[in-house]
Amino acid sequence: MKRILLIVGGGIAAYKAAELIRLLRKRGHAVRCVLTDGGAHFVTPMTLAALSEDKVYTTLWDLKDEAEMGHIQLSREADLVVVAPATADLLARMAAGLANDLATTVLLATDKPVLAAPAMNVRMWSHAATKRNVAQLRSDGITVLEPDEGPMACGEFGAGRLPEPDAIADAIDAALALAAPLPLGDGDPLASDAARLSGTHVLVTAGPTHEPIDPVRYLANRSSGRQGFAIAGALARLGARVTLVAGPVGLPTPPGVDRIDVETARQMADAVADALPADAAVMVAAVADWRVLPSAQKIKKGEAAPTLVLAENPDILAAVARGPGRPRLVIGFAAETERVVEHATAKRTRKGADWIVANDVSGDVMGGDSNTVHLVTESGIESWERLPKAVVANRLAQRIADALKGIA
Repeated sequence: MKRILLIVGGGIAAYKAAELIRLLRKRGHAVRCVLTDGGAHFVTPMTLAALSEDKVYTTLWDLKDEAEMGHIQLSREADLVVVAPATADLLARMAAGLANDLATTVLLATDKPVLAAPAMNVRMWSHAATKRNVAQLRSDGITVLEPDEGPMACGEFGAGRLPEPDAIADAIDAALALAAPLPLGDGDPLASDAARLSGTHVLVTAGPTHEPIDPVRYLANRSSGRQGFAIAGALARLGARVTLVAGPVGLPTPPGVDRIDVETARQMADAVADALPADAAVMVAAVADWRVLPSAQKIKKGEAAPTLVLAENPDILAAVARGPGRPRLVIGFAAETERVVEHATAKRTRKGADWIVANDVSGDVMGGDSNTVHLVTESGIESWERLPKAVVANRLAQRIADALKGIA
């Protein structure tokens, strides 16, 4: 059972907090709530207390709670702090490091992962100030989900709706999985080997890329980023300096990892080039092979389907493996649906990579918790049993440490 501290911000979307609590309890989590003054205009403490079966905290000035340093206890007892809905005002105060009510004081005092689910008017979400605040929060290691698009209570349409409670619950489970200690296959923690990669720099890419079709649509794939994020975290726990170039995913930054967020394949290629030199590069991201020459305006539905003009995206793995300043160890990933090992073996030669980690993605691998991989190297092929992605990450991190030790 994991402990969730849910901060309910103001805005009409606060009513969805009730359903989120119900879903989290159903998934076996304990939920404790902090209700802001704004949130209390839309949902009552009694409602949240009944659903969470716990006390609801509303003020920094409760004499009994604060005599016991209640805001510190709240911030430290949870496994994850969730802000939903996170209004534009609350995001701004979080980004500025303010502590002028119970919610922001708890957020400033916590040493636990934080996930925020924004909800606001479409123009507020697209405002330059909000974009700056979100970028600051993400660089601080806070997971900020992308809001949904649709009609709003104010009568406008666009991005800014609170994600549905089941989507937030899924993001919470993903965040908890990444924050949990990740044991090796034999049960030994990575922490016992925490200095193996000290003094090395490892570059990791993760997640999908989004290739815009028009201002509201894009081409993408189902990559969740979870395997790449787990690998980045495992390498950091072995003492490496890790740069993670992440496509658009709603995952928390692993502790000790420097994260760069990108959207398109070309942005990822530029970020990877800027992050070099590195001792090793682990190219886990599912980068789109093709991009669209996008329309400046939303493409309207007509009598005939629109023609999409495609252009080839840069080959990031080949550029790293064959370019100047090549890392000592270059690892690519191959997501295949047939003849997995055959295609991965050919890819290793074609791209110039040292290793290829191949997996069959025809099932539930993309977005799932487990993976079955084949490690293709110059020495041969090593097939691993189906394992949690966290364990795959730990095994691969140890293999990378062994390899770097043996490479002059």
